[in-house]
Amino acid sequence: MAVCYISGIGFGPSPTFQYSPNRTIPFSSNQITTTLLPRTKALSCFHHATTSVQPTFSFHCKTKTHFPFRPPRPASNKPTTISSAMSSGYVQEDLPPALDSTSDPPPIFDGTTRLYISYTCPYAQRVWITRNCKGLQDKIKLVPIDLKNRPTWYKENVYPPNKVPALEHNNEVKGESLDLIKYIDSHFEGPSLFPDDPAKKQFADELLSYIDSFYKTVTSSFKGESTEAGIAFDNIETALTKFEDGPFFLGQFSLVDITYAPFIERFHPFLLDVKKYDITLGRTKLATWIEEMNKNEGYTQTRCDPKELVESYKKRFMAHL
Repeated sequence: MAVCYISGIGFGPSPTFQYSPNRTIPFSSNQITTTLLPRTKALSCFHHATTSVQPTFSFHCKTKTHFPFRPPRPASNKPTTISSAMSSGYVQEDLPPALDSTSDPPPIFDGTTRLYISYTCPYAQRVWITRNCKGLQDKIKLVPIDLKNRPTWYKENVYPPNKVPALEHNNEVKGESLDLIKYIDSHFEGPSLFPDDPAKKQFADELLSYIDSFYKTVTSSFKGESTEAGIAFDNIETALTKFEDGPFFLGQFSLVDITYAPFIERFHPFLLDVKKYDITLGRTKLATWIEEMNKNEGYTQTRCDPKELVESYKKRFMAHL
């Protein structure tokens, strides 16, 4: 699943739209599995993971605010990696309020490119991060939707599948978060977020295919159905050792990091709070990755309050306990 749903009955005529149905991406022949194996054998296509313990890092920030959560700027604007360099000179954006059932619709198909999101949806967050890291704040207008008090015009007049994210561009509306981050990267100006190197491109495809399995494995452990969350994070640690030209999945910052960030942002504080399990303990590559992601202002603009995320996940995954 790569979208967040909203429901409701719309009104008025439906415009032309395009979208991709939900689907599960099959694994390639050398793809990652979650079979319980020793770490050194967990992913044959990845390098071995390190097991040394280093100081850990957290997505938690002491600043307390309401959605959307925007941590303080780093003390120094001097870039040390491509991700922080990408956000050098980044202008903090004034975020619009979410539209609800009392809100009028925007002037749809007037030539403006719009990204329909929810501030709390991890799938929409992927596309929002991509927009920010491409420097497209002036080119793609954010239209946040209140999923708990949704506007009825969204389903009927904008995007009949009634999900976020959705992108209004060139008189069409497209959906599916993984499709949209690739579309924005290839159809808009700004730094490229996908590699040209064949080896990195192949590994990127494998990691993008693994995200659904990663998500399901970790969330199953929330419900008490599995104890394999550690294996999933070992897989992430191992993946981060593949390339040595930077701290990210492909060495340099890419769409792969954007794909995983919203979920690790949620899993880290939730597991620490509920299971007393620190996903960075003994995983130095993952700890460094989190630290470097938190330097990227295109990403930190999109973050939610960790306490709110924990409470949301408790309601969603632990209501039966």
